[in-house]
Amino acid sequence: MQDESPTSPSSDTDPASPPRREFKARGSFVVRCEACNLPRLNCLCPYRVRAESQTRVWLLTHPIEQYKPTNTGRLIRDVLPDTEVFTWYRTAPDERLLALLEDSRYAPFVVFPDDQEGYAERVVGMDRVIERQKTGRIPVFILLDGTWRQARRIFRRSPYLATLPVLPLVTDRQSRYRLRKAASSDHLCTAEVAAELLRQAGDTRAADVLDDYCDVFNDNYAASRRDAKPAEPTPAMRRLLAARGEEAEEVGEHITLSERDEQQAN
Repeated sequence: MQDESPTSPSSDTDPASPPRREFKARGSFVVRCEACNLPRLNCLCPYRVRAESQTRVWLLTHPIEQYKPTNTGRLIRDVLPDTEVFTWYRTAPDERLLALLEDSRYAPFVVFPDDQEGYAERVVGMDRVIERQKTGRIPVFILLDGTWRQARRIFRRSPYLATLPVLPLVTDRQSRYRLRKAASSDHLCTAEVAAELLRQAGDTRAADVLDDYCDVFNDNYAASRRDAKPAEPTPAMRRLLAARGEEAEEVGEHITLSERDEQQAN
């Protein structure tokens, strides 16, 4: 159900009466960064570091989830430039996703627990991911981005996922995500799931960068709720800032070499 505009007439108000003052949601006066959407005081952009990976991540996101500011799926796309994001609609699957699922370059795996009935024969382990990688195909982790209830609905009501191998995340890791209350500490957020899968698949640097970026998001977002900022840089912040510095040096060196080559050519 869509809410009516507070300034527009509705069935239970008098159209002739003057409109009520404009509604201001909580946080509407906060000046936000246009890139990361966090308050400028807690901007995430200085800590954004790109990383390459041999595996890919595709996010199949519930339409409600994509509007939540605490969603961590977007952090994956910030770190891994080849990440694909699709919005899930039960009756209208994304045509581009369907095309990619048919692309022989990729070996997609649906990341989902193996504690449900009806698909035991499809469950595989990380060894299958490594096996596909050795044959020259690009392993893809398809993450169902939403609450557990939403993820189950996506899994059960998406026929195009029904033939794909199911990869459960096997880990003893405990969640450090604290922006939403989880049912259990072993329920990881989307970015944490991606980081753990990347690490198990051998993409260690990408996993480390994503873990640090998620931690910084946690700290900065939590601080923004208090209209404050972390008192001092955390270890994760320091590592990302150092990585940003290394990236800047590499870009500067690349530009210098390009200018030299151009001068020699002339």
